[in-house]
Amino acid sequence: MSYFRQDFLQTDPGADLWFQVQGDGEPSAVLCDGLGCDGFVWKYLLPVLRQNQRVLRWHYRGHGQSGVPADASRIGMEFSCSDLLRLMDHAGLERSVIFGHSMGVQVALEFHRRHASRVAGLVLLCGSYGNPLDTWHDHSLLRKAFPLIRAAVEKAPHLARRITSRLKTSVALEFSLRTELNRDLLARDDFWPYLEHLSKMDPLMFVRTLDSLKDHSAWDHLPHVDVPVLVVGGEIDRFTPVWLSERMANHIPGCDYLFVPGGSHTAPLERSSLVNDRIQHFLQTRVGPARLSKSA
Repeated sequence: MSYFRQDFLQTDPGADLWFQVQGDGEPSAVLCDGLGCDGFVWKYLLPVLRQNQRVLRWHYRGHGQSGVPADASRIGMEFSCSDLLRLMDHAGLERSVIFGHSMGVQVALEFHRRHASRVAGLVLLCGSYGNPLDTWHDHSLLRKAFPLIRAAVEKAPHLARRITSRLKTSVALEFSLRTELNRDLLARDDFWPYLEHLSKMDPLMFVRTLDSLKDHSAWDHLPHVDVPVLVVGGEIDRFTPVWLSERMANHIPGCDYLFVPGGSHTAPLERSSLVNDRIQHFLQTRVGPARLSKSA
């Protein structure tokens, strides 16, 4: 029977981090979610990974089953990296392949910058190296609008909660499928968990986490990434335009790149076989146990 553990790790008061470890084998893998996510995008990849390696899933502060810190300002990028280090220590993971989706790409790159000795490889899916508000939908409109959005949420959090609690509707699902995703490839049931989680998430945690990301960039660190890297970009991704994925891959030495035809921001769900097969090939040929031992 393969290894399984699910628990909470206390960090700041109130911010108990939910985590789950399952599977056996090396190198281990750590899955870092996107903003406002609680792991829905790993639905088809997780069963593949845990067949051959130990996999750590976790939820950021204010996300999913993790708690909200008593000091609500202690949230975002700075704390995500330190939380991940503590979780890896707690779970006994010395070196891992860090997977990041969307915001998780920034977390993975920043974690490598700070703790390179703990990283055996990086798999960066449908995300940017930084400054996401400047490239959302290929324009800077969100950068200009975000201060107003955050001010409104901070001023009237109860009203914001009433609005976001209604995101779990068939109308919201249909709108997302028509405007942001590939409705011909994405099963409706695969995106529903995202809306469900977002409808329950505290909007203050969402905007404060996004605020910590908007000016963060790992662009200067890309040439110094010294582990095997696979970047995955979706052809019609509007949250992270595919040219950003290509640019990131071109600036990381020896980087592998996978272009997903028809893939949107949820490419790991839309073309799971293509993405999973390429990740497996990458892990076997570029980040195998022999290389892990040699690097260690």
